[in-house]
Amino acid sequence: MSFQPVWYLFTNRTIIVIRFLFKITLSSNNHNSKTTVMTKKNIGILLFDDAEVLDFAGPFEVFSVASEVHNYSLFNVFTFAKTNESITAVNGLSVNPKYNFAEVPEIDILIVPGGNGSNELIKDQEILDKIATIHSKNELTMTVCSGSRVPAILGLLKRKPYCTHHQVYENMQELEPTARPQKELRYTQSDDRLYTSGGISAGIDLSFHILEKLCGNEVVIKTAHYMEYRLEGKS
Repeated sequence: MSFQPVWYLFTNRTIIVIRFLFKITLSSNNHNSKTTVMTKKNIGILLFDDAEVLDFAGPFEVFSVASEVHNYSLFNVFTFAKTNESITAVNGLSVNPKYNFAEVPEIDILIVPGGNGSNELIKDQEILDKIATIHSKNELTMTVCSGSRVPAILGLLKRKPYCTHHQVYENMQELEPTARPQKELRYTQSDDRLYTSGGISAGIDLSFHILEKLCGNEVVIKTAHYMEYRLEGKS
């Protein structure tokens, strides 16, 4: 009968233990990377004539700056409209949408601004059909100000809470009498994938709220600090 030296057995056992621990560590690292890394999301902002400027520019700034200060890894933020022609926002600002309906990529997060143009917007069936198609496939949709008219006319706010501009609540009751106005709030979650906010500047607050849900408080604080925007309850 042959015997292995003690040092040989010890060495082999040590190697086995080291290999086992290495596999555990590698597996743990792989698991952590999957749970902490967020896939870059496409954020599409609808443009139309007489859209309120801050309604679309505020959310654009929040999400694009959040991505900028994180090596452009979080979001791809872009505007789109029915055609590539420039739109004229409220008070005459001319804006060129990046995509038209035919070329716009898949949208994970849809932002629908408001403004006087939302009255005409809800009469355009092609635009309504496009929004409905995007919303049926995306991760979430948010409206700003009178952009709430869109989900109302699409039947998405039946018996659901919503926020809008203070001058639009009366019209919203005409569009969707069963919807539940939340006049005391800046924004609200209307359902699992739909958020609505109050007038104009409230879109910025809702954008930060969604940013926190997607990316966490640390990203929100870093973004707000860069923008020099004060968030209530955040340091």
